[in-house]
Formats: sequence, C-alpha cells, structure tokens
Amino acid sequence: MGNEAYVPLFETKKAKGIALYRLFAASAFAGICFVWAYRVNHVPSNGEDGRWVWFCLFAAEVWFGFYWLLTQALRWNPIYRHTFKNRLSDRYENDLPGVDIFVCTADPIIEPPMMLINTVLSVMAYDYPQEKLSVYLSDDAASYLIFYALMEASKFAKHWIPFCKKFNVEPRSPAAYFKSISDLNGTREAKELATIKKLYKDMENRIEAATKLGHLSEEISSKHKGFSQWDSYVSQGDHDTILQILIDGKDPIATDVEGCRLPTLVYLAREKRPQHLHNFKAGAMNALIRVSSKISKGQIILNVDCDMYSNNSQAVRDALCFFMDDKEGPEIAYVQFPQNFDDITRNEVYSNSMRVINEVEFHGLDGYGGPLYIGTGCFHRRDTLCGRNFSEGSKNKLKIENNVQREETIHELEENSKVLASCTYENNTEWGKEMGLKYGCPVEDVITGLSIQSRGWRSVYYNPARKAFLGVATTTLGQALVQHKRWSEGDFQILLSKYSPAWYAKGKISFGLQLGYCCYCFWACNSLPVLFYSIVPSLYLLRSVSLFPQLSSPWFIPFAYVICSNYAYSLVEFLRSGGTLLGWWNDQRIWLYKRTTSYLFAFTDTIANSLGFSADSGVYETLLLQIVLCSLLILINWPLYQGLFLRKDNGKIPSSIAIKSAVFALLMKIGFLGFVAVILLAFLCIPNAVFGIRFVIDREECFSHNVKYEGDTIHVSFVVIKADSTWHSSHEGVDLVVKGPSGEQVQDYRDKISEKFEFVANQKGVHRFCFSNKSPYYETVDFDVHESHFSYYDQHAKDEHLNPLLDQISKLEEALYNIQFEQHWLEAQTERQAIVNEAMSKRAVHKAFYESAALIGASVLQVYLLRRLFERKLGMSRV
Repeated sequence: MGNEAYVPLFETKKAKGIALYRLFAASAFAGICFVWAYRVNHVPSNGEDGRWVWFCLFAAEVWFGFYWLLTQALRWNPIYRHTFKNRLSDRYENDLPGVDIFVCTADPIIEPPMMLINTVLSVMAYDYPQEKLSVYLSDDAASYLIFYALMEASKFAKHWIPFCKKFNVEPRSPAAYFKSISDLNGTREAKELATIKKLYKDMENRIEAATKLGHLSEEISSKHKGFSQWDSYVSQGDHDTILQILIDGKDPIATDVEGCRLPTLVYLAREKRPQHLHNFKAGAMNALIRVSSKISKGQIILNVDCDMYSNNSQAVRDALCFFMDDKEGPEIAYVQFPQNFDDITRNEVYSNSMRVINEVEFHGLDGYGGPLYIGTGCFHRRDTLCGRNFSEGSKNKLKIENNVQREETIHELEENSKVLASCTYENNTEWGKEMGLKYGCPVEDVITGLSIQSRGWRSVYYNPARKAFLGVATTTLGQALVQHKRWSEGDFQILLSKYSPAWYAKGKISFGLQLGYCCYCFWACNSLPVLFYSIVPSLYLLRSVSLFPQLSSPWFIPFAYVICSNYAYSLVEFLRSGGTLLGWWNDQRIWLYKRTTSYLFAFTDTIANSLGFSADSGVYETLLLQIVLCSLLILINWPLYQGLFLRKDNGKIPSSIAIKSAVFALLMKIGFLGFVAVILLAFLCIPNAVFGIRFVIDREECFSHNVKYEGDTIHVSFVVIKADSTWHSSHEGVDLVVKGPSGEQVQDYRDKISEKFEFVANQKGVHRFCFSNKSPYYETVDFDVHESHFSYYDQHAKDEHLNPLLDQISKLEEALYNIQFEQHWLEAQTERQAIVNEAMSKRAVHKAFYESAALIGASVLQVYLLRRLFERKLGMSRV
C-alpha cells in the first residue's frame, strides 16, 4: 500500500469569480474612504448645530468600515471540497478506525425522549462497520425516563438497522424517514415498512406513556438491572455516576434480527454534587472523552446535539476521506459540517437558517486554515481533543486496532469506568484547560477549536449536497434573539479573555483566520454604532439639520455607491445561497433587530460583568420600552437639566427655585403622606445591625423552617445573649436538636453558649429546631437560619449558556447574605460579650464595695479595741 502512487481522497477547488469579487471589494473600500474624507473635510464649525453628532457619525462610519474589512476575510479566499468515498473503501475498508459518537442531552422536558432516540437511532444506523461504531448518550439530567427510552431504542435498533441497510434508507431517523416517504403500496419494502412502523409506534406509545406518567412501573424497573443505579439518586444535581452498557459491540451475541453485529450503546450520567461546578456541556463532553477511552477507544469522535439527527448515512466516510488522506490528512484535527435545520420556512421569517454563514463565510474560513468548531456536527481526532500538539513531519496517522480482546467483564468495565466521570476526577489536572473542551466561557466550543488550531493543527469545512445533519431551529422571535444574545456575548467574552484571537492566536494561525474569528467576536460591538445611526439622524431630520451631502454634491456619490453596492451584493449572496427575495428582506429586518437588542444586551452585560457589576437581563426584557422612553425624555429636556444643575452663568436657575420645584414635583407625584414616608425612609435607611429571631426561653422553644429544595445547604447560628441570673450558673447554655421532615435527627448540640454550623438537607419539607434550657433561669437566645439554593446547578448543559450572568448574580447574592449571616452572628457574640463584661464589671464593683466595707469595719473595730485597751492600761496606772 505504501508503494502505490498517491491518490487523494478529496479535492479542493477555489471559488469561481473570486477575481471579480476582489475588484468589487476594492471599489467598495475606495467608496468607504471617500465617505471618511467627506466627514473629515466638512466638520461643522463651533456653535453650529450637529457638530458633536457629526463626530459621532464619523466614529460610527469608521467602525462600519473597519468591520467591513473584517468580513472580507470570510469572502476573500473561499474554497470548496469534494470527497472520494469509493477510493476510501477500496483502500481502507478493512482498516477503518473506530468512531465514538457523543450525543448530549440535559432535560427530558425541553428535549423530549422521542426526539433524543431518533437522533441516537440515526447515528447507530450509519453506513459503517457496526463493530467499529460506538454511541454514547450523556444525560446531564440523570433521568430514568431517558434511560428507559434508550433501552427501548436499543431493542428497536435490532429491527431498524437491518431495514436501513436493506433498503438504503435516507434519512435514518425513523420519524424523519416516515414523514418523508411516499406511498409504497404493493412493494416488498411496503410490507416491511408496515412492520417497522408498528414496532416504532408501539415503542413511541410506551415511552410517551411513561413520560406522561412521570415514573416507571415496578414491572418495567425490574426488567433491567440498570434501574437499580437510581437507588442512591438524590436529585438532578446530587447523584453518583450512572453508567450502563446497553449493547456491547464486542460481544458476538449482540446482533440484530438478521445476525449482524450491532454498534456499542452506552448510557452515562456523570456524578454531580452541589459543591462542585459541573461546567455544563463542556464538562459532559470531557467525561465522555474519558469514559469512551476506557470502553471503546475510538480514534475519531463525533459529537452532535440531541436535536440534530443524521441526515446522511455517508457522513462518517466523508469525514474519514479527510483524516485518512496520505498527504493532507495528518494535518487535520477536525472536520466541521454545517448546522442545518429541517423546520425552516421558505422565506425564513426569523432568519434562523444561518444560510450565509454555512454557504459563504465558513468556506472563506476554510481557505485560511479551517472553520470554527461550533459544538455539533464535528468529527475530531481523539488525541487533538486530549491536548496533543501538531509536529511538522510527523505522520499523525490513525492507529487502527482490530479485534482487540477485552479482559474485563462488562460489569467490571462499567465499575472501573465510573471513576472517570466522577466530579472530583478533574481536580489538579489539565482537563478543561489544556485537555478536552475548555471551561469558563458560554461558547466553550469556539475557544476549544481556536486552541487546537493554535497548536498547529488545521481544520476542514465540508458542506455536502445532502446535508449531513438536520436539527430544530428557533421558532419565535424571542428564541432567535436570546440565542444570538448568548452567542454574541460568548464571542465578545472570548475577545476580552486570554483566548482572544487578537493576541492568543497571533503568529499561531494565519492572519486571515484571525480576522475571521474577530469578525464573530465583534458581533456585540456593532450594537452601539448601529443604534446611533438608526436613531440620531432621524431626530436631527425633525430639526432640519443636514448630516449628509446634498443630492447635487459630488460627495453624494460615494455614499450612494457604498449603500447600494453593499445591499446589492448582500441580495446576490443570499439568493446564491439558496434563499428567496422575501427571505433576504426578512434577514435585513432581523439584522437590525439583533444589533439593537441581542448584541446591545450582550455588549452591556459583558462590559458590566468585566467591571464587576451585575446586569439583570430580565429588567431589559420587561422594562425596555420604559428605559428608552425615559432616555428620550432626558435628551429632549437636556437644556432644562443644564439650567438646573450644570450652568454657572446667568442662565442658571436659582437654587431656591430648583429646590421648591423638586419638592412640589415630589408632592404632586406621591402626595403628602408619600412625601413624609420618603423623608422617614431616608432616615431609616441608615445602615444598622441585622437582627434574626431573638426569644426568651424558659424550658423549651421550637421553631420550624420549610426547606423548598432537597440538597440545599442550611446555615444555622445561635448565641445565648444573657441569662436572668444574678450570679454565674453552672447550667448556662442551651441544647439544640434539629429534626428533618420525617422526624429523623439531623443535628444535636448540648450545653452550648453559641454555635454556628451548616448541613445539607437530604429531604425537602419542614425542619424543626428545638431549644432546651436546663438552667433554672430565663435565657435570651439570638437565633438565625438561612437556606442556600444555587439555582444554576439545576440548569442543563445546553441551556446553561442562555443567561450566564444569572449565575453570577446568584453567587453574589449568596455571598452577600453569607457576609450578613456572619455579621449577624458576630454581632450577637459581641452583644453577649458586652453583657458578660458589664455583668463582670458590676460584680467587680460589688466585690470591691463589700471588700472596702469589710476593711472599713475591721479598721473601726481595730481602733475601738485599741482604744479600750489603752483606757484599761491608763486606769490601772492611776490606781
């Protein structure tokens, strides 16, 4: 094989008409330069209307020109690729590498089990040697309903996979295939199709019934040993690793109805604990990488979202044409397929197809070294994901291991693999840093791909005629805007982080690829110039202030050319990508919506977070119109505010009038009682001590607290402030017994003057806190209890990035309360100590008084006795 002449497994072609486009781009850039020249040479003089607006327009136009230059990196050198799968089969059919496929899910409600198993079945049925195919499902919800659905899918696969091979079915998602086929009456395929449909419908009914019921019957749970792993399950965010090999592809007994081997099928729910961050989808992917390295060791890894089913059974072979090419294959780290959708309307009302990105921009990135890793539909070399650097001259060929015998039993393999998915395995390791997917960013897939390319590897973009994967697109305007907010915010965070393509990748990837990355990282920054350009010229139109050249001026030509040529090219580009005229118009509308909402909020949230502030996007959603209206009112009344607060000349409104006006406005707004309340509130808002529950205990006092979520941390503190005893009592202190909802004892403290502790609630419900006083005196006790609930632990891998600032807000809120809680306890301790000190001082005073009185009495007695003694001696001497 090594002596054969080199025959490529794929070819690369440059786009046609690229020279013509470059000429057009050069003319457009010349027009942009003339626009800049007009702004510089026609600045309004001092005092003339619109001077500062002119400068702001110039700044916006400079930004538009700069960003336009960035977008040229995506269009300057596009390439297109074609694979030769027949050559792959002729040369390597018996030496194909193992392929591990990762499917990630996180919520059985948002991502229904039937949608999930259709994705799993579609990748299990790839046109590929089944013994070399392994499918892993990562369930971050640890739902036994998902496990049950996967168990049902493993049974149905024994019928579905041979049916797909026999009739060359496309697509191989059962639901999508049944929806796409026409009437097949009278054919052999029709008879078998009816049988398959019935099996699928029966499976669907069982899964839907279990999902609707919310739990499984004892009969179903007893059928598979895997359900016993939920015995130690506490909650979605607190459970052990659950690992089950449903089909062992290396077992000769694991066959379909026709006796052919089945692919390996594995269910994994990694361990989660409330005190450990799980890092969402990146953490799930890294756990899958480690577990699969123990079970199947596939050299190629494909990851897909659970809503992205395989639409092309040849996609694996397409990807291997790149990896196994003798000349260029050793340089390729991953092959990225486009993210397409099957629920797109013809005219794309919400512009959610990513048509131009898939058909134009990613081809341009491929010309400079490869596309971004977008987190789904991507084939990776395992060793590059695990941190391996590219070495020039190294063969980097895939290691093919056929018929490797396993020494462990299935049960031993499952138990030995669980530790790889534990929440503490990554401690003090490079996972999430130099190995696996990166942590710490909402778009962890992008920085992972960038780091791989920065280690010297190339990536490839392949966009076949038959789309490799089809998923579910956003179906409402709100979903589309929220999705772009998350993407643009994550990309902007990358720009400001250590992984910024502007400096992290400098000298490691091509300059064109750097610009391509920056084009997406600067999405959020487009918001401010677009917002300014959309609002301010319209306002100045009302004042008849000209901000652009007149129609008769020669300077009008570059403005007109830049605007018309940009929109004309955008329309041609959209139509060549398969869109429609109305679809392009909708795309332009959504373009404006995204830049004035999603990108604006992404920009402000990221900047606020960088400066240490928290931004609540819920405020933006509910109060956006009020904020805009108030901002406009401030702008309109700006001269009045200048007169009230800023001006120092004769135009300044006297302070007495300003104060009277403010008081009158406040009275008119809230009334007299409200005004008094505001004044009182101003005095009451002076910071003072924080107090909990303070009570006097005779013998026993009990309190209850309702814990709303299992797994929450309960913080408790109490301090015996004082005892109503004159002198120190030997029984000073109280007993505290904490009992759970079922009456079980959780904590027990005896003869404590003060204590501060915490515990994890294993059950939700009412917890009782009972204090006992053994002292014969009344005692005053200060008591505080607080429940910590970290809601971000309950979010799933795919949804965890929709609003990452909520996590920071929750953490900040909890940290502030912990400080308040600690302060309260310390203040109670201080108060107790002050009372003790005061009592000791009183005792010392009393003691000193009694000692002084005793000394005085003794002195008086001593003087009296001495006097009597001398008087007696004197009488005796006279006698």
